[in-house]
Amino acid sequence: MAQPNHSAGTATGYEIIIEPNKGWLRVNWRELWEYRDLLFLLVRRDFLAKYKQTLLGPIWFILQPLLSAVVMSIAFHKVAGISTGKIPPLLFNLCALLPWAYFSQNVTTGAATFTANAHLFGKVYFPRLLVPVSSVLSNLFAFGLQVAVFVFFYVWFAAQGAPIHAGWAALLALPLMVVVSALSLGVSLLLAASTARFRDFSHLTPVLLQLWMFASPVFYPMELFTRNPTWSWLAWANPMAPIVEHYRTVLLGDGVWNPAMLGVSAGVSLITLVLGVLAFNRAERTVVDSL
Repeated sequence: MAQPNHSAGTATGYEIIIEPNKGWLRVNWRELWEYRDLLFLLVRRDFLAKYKQTLLGPIWFILQPLLSAVVMSIAFHKVAGISTGKIPPLLFNLCALLPWAYFSQNVTTGAATFTANAHLFGKVYFPRLLVPVSSVLSNLFAFGLQVAVFVFFYVWFAAQGAPIHAGWAALLALPLMVVVSALSLGVSLLLAASTARFRDFSHLTPVLLQLWMFASPVFYPMELFTRNPTWSWLAWANPMAPIVEHYRTVLLGDGVWNPAMLGVSAGVSLITLVLGVLAFNRAERTVVDSL
């Protein structure tokens, strides 16, 4: 994909040289910074467009995870009889949905980068990487509202005498979100590049996320897998599993603490991000002509 390279000034002002991207993994950080105003506009567009013609608007950011937590609390804990120990099932699920809902939203919107913005990419040049990055940033607003819901129920259950405690360990949730952001951005870039070439991935993405959610300890404790050494390694191999489980550990004071597996998850997230940028840069060279 050709991109402008601003050269030094001349007697008549300046000239713009159009040259191709010289590397698949090359990211022009200076150019991304120069387009920061556009990034802000894209973040604003994503937020306004998502619930523009809805009756409840941003309230859906609160209702969606809350309804999911209620339904899964009934299905997994009341019907299936899966125990959450001393932690109330609703709070147990709301805590795990914080990183998972953010991850899922980033992947869903980022995977459709090329197909949803083909009309824009074909008209004007700007760093294409801004679009999936804007999705990661705009979804932070929804994450903030979901945190507010979690805090409300946390205070409610704590007042009822539930054995929950966070303390200073809750601050570890911030670096965990950085890992989630990197992993979700990397996965969304890989899916965006794949969807641009094979539209089948647009139908596969929701199915993949659904399977990934049930493979992660979102609605059940990690102990169900760690009790069995045969399946324990497979559960920890899922990069979202340590993140979700450690969210419960630092926010609720209950869960399996495994820093080694958390480090592996961070490493996998970084590798996924690098591979995602590689695939995305390769796809953007010819994607506009093929859409």
